[in-house]
Amino acid sequence: MTQNPTPKAGRNLPAAIIVGVAMLVSVLVGLLLIPLAFVLLVTVFAVFGVWEVSRAMGVRGIHMPIVPVLVGSLAMPLVAYFGGTESLMFALTGSAVAVLLWRSLEPAEGAAQSIFAGIFTLCWVPFFISFAILPLHAAETVPTALIWPGASVPFEALQIAVTLLLVVANDTFGYLVGVLFGRHPMAPKISPKKSWEGFAGSIAGAMVVGLLASLLLLDMPWWSGLIIAAGLVAAATAGDLAESMVKRELGIKDMSSILPGHGGMMDRLDSILFASPVAYLLFLLLGHS
Repeated sequence: MTQNPTPKAGRNLPAAIIVGVAMLVSVLVGLLLIPLAFVLLVTVFAVFGVWEVSRAMGVRGIHMPIVPVLVGSLAMPLVAYFGGTESLMFALTGSAVAVLLWRSLEPAEGAAQSIFAGIFTLCWVPFFISFAILPLHAAETVPTALIWPGASVPFEALQIAVTLLLVVANDTFGYLVGVLFGRHPMAPKISPKKSWEGFAGSIAGAMVVGLLASLLLLDMPWWSGLIIAAGLVAAATAGDLAESMVKRELGIKDMSSILPGHGGMMDRLDSILFASPVAYLLFLLLGHS
């Protein structure tokens, strides 16, 4: 019987590459050509992520109020695009209140656990991922446009594209170096396959990408690309470990199996969820947001 090509990093590498490239291309095409399509695609990712988290928690008997959580997941990315930061915070607050009210209509048993799960999921998935959309609201062009006027891609869209490329660089270089040279586990009790050597590969690869992006795409000082790259590698690694910790606590290997070579949507989004708000803050601090 032919075995799947799953090396010691634990992935079906060809499937992972195909799925990863397809997702990246679709996101970048939407971002650079039709921004509203990018927003809708991110919203779909958020909804699938929430569904996976709800399903995974259900295995342990934790049942979040899924209806208000899904409504909040649909609303937050769109609100971030059309309304900006203040509107996003209002949407998060409104969604959390909706979770409380919805759960108050059900039996009291397990209410605290259910409410915590719902609010935790709202913050973890749709709120964090909405930071990948917020820069578009600050674009000088009208954010409701279906395409960028004059086919001129604004800095804010390039900022998001570079953020995505840095997260991909983090995953790709970390995976390759970890497979070839990984010897020292970073967090063996949480993610045994993640090594310090792979982390070093992530930093080196992302810094190269960040340096080139700052000079060729963003017209920023070379050192800013290094700072952004280092910050995003740290955030992406934290996001990966955080999801691994949640899965270990729930006693599951993957959130689902809808993405060949990756597991579930959350297994693909774990890094970008933490990296998006960090990238937004870094560009803000560097004077570009």
